[in-house]
Amino acid sequence: MENKKITLKNKAKTELINILNYWLENTIDEKNGGFVGEINFEDIKNEDSEKGSVLNARILWSFSAAYAIEPNPEYLKTAKRAFQYIKDYFYDKEFGGIYWSLNADGTPKDTKNQIYAIAFVIYGLAEFYKIFKNEDALEIAQDLFYKIELHSRDFEKRGYLEAFTKDWQEIEDLRLSEKDANEKKTMNTHLHIVEAYANLYSIWPSQKLKDAIKEILEVTETYFIDKESWHLKLFFNENWVEKEDVISYGHDIEAAWLLLWCAETIEDEVLIKNYQKYAVAFAEATKEGLDADGGLWYEYEPKEQKLIAEKHWWPQAELWIGMVNAWQISQKEEYLDIVEKNFSFVEKYIIDHKNGEWIWGIHQDYSPILKDKAGFWKCPYHNSRACIELLKRL
Repeated sequence: MENKKITLKNKAKTELINILNYWLENTIDEKNGGFVGEINFEDIKNEDSEKGSVLNARILWSFSAAYAIEPNPEYLKTAKRAFQYIKDYFYDKEFGGIYWSLNADGTPKDTKNQIYAIAFVIYGLAEFYKIFKNEDALEIAQDLFYKIELHSRDFEKRGYLEAFTKDWQEIEDLRLSEKDANEKKTMNTHLHIVEAYANLYSIWPSQKLKDAIKEILEVTETYFIDKESWHLKLFFNENWVEKEDVISYGHDIEAAWLLLWCAETIEDEVLIKNYQKYAVAFAEATKEGLDADGGLWYEYEPKEQKLIAEKHWWPQAELWIGMVNAWQISQKEEYLDIVEKNFSFVEKYIIDHKNGEWIWGIHQDYSPILKDKAGFWKCPYHNSRACIELLKRL
């Protein structure tokens, strides 16, 4: 057991440094400022691509969090760069929101307020404040918190609505991406609002924030967790009528540990107890998505009984934390064995040993999925966070 833990920790430390080196060496945009918006699967930069707020917020979080455990001055410099770029270009000073995307030159492109993206900016700003005590970062995070509470929170029916125009009016297309259902309340957004709020609470323990975190955790128990299958329900309309969708193994195992962490952050004993139980139940249910090679499949469509036979990078990363978390709660070594086997799978098929970072994923026949190495959704956050959490937890 001890050898297993030491081996995993050492591998996680090495991999964290490798991941962040890739971003340091390849994504600094010297021409336009900030970070390059896209690098394709052949490691070719597109310096004219749009820049996504989610990518920039996740860069801010990753380098801030990494600096706290590995005080490399380059990490600090990169975190500062990410903060400054978000503050100067993504933050809407007029209406108090975050632009969804910018053109390569930093001018606004898509100005909608997608609550998911705003949550990630809060998450990153809070992490940055922890290491740098930058008051501007705290003020912007607080402002964004109040904006979400004012415009997105449904005080009547509970939960949070997905998206708004630049000036906080209703918007027709609420989706995060083309694959999502166009519904007003989603599991994914709630998961990342509560994650952001919990990180903000760790530096600003306001009662209003604590109450909001508690409310989201209770809403999640009520609506998003299927207590029979122990999978998440993903999409609802504003009245909590579910739109049945896929089983997302990555989200199940991410929620398993992340929601418990949120309950622990506000020190709510009842919720901690509940979410410890849920964390192990989710981990058990996620085993359904494990392949014989140790990899975690992407999604499953229950209606058609059809597996989306791809293994994407981010569910593997979340699997590490979720299973280590289940081991911490239950002390069952089988959960650590799953992490060990998956780590070997990632080393063999997902890590790009030649160019650095992780590829998007692989198809069933082990051929690579030819999508971004860096981009709107391909960020350093899932995999760097997995390494950081392993270092902390083991």
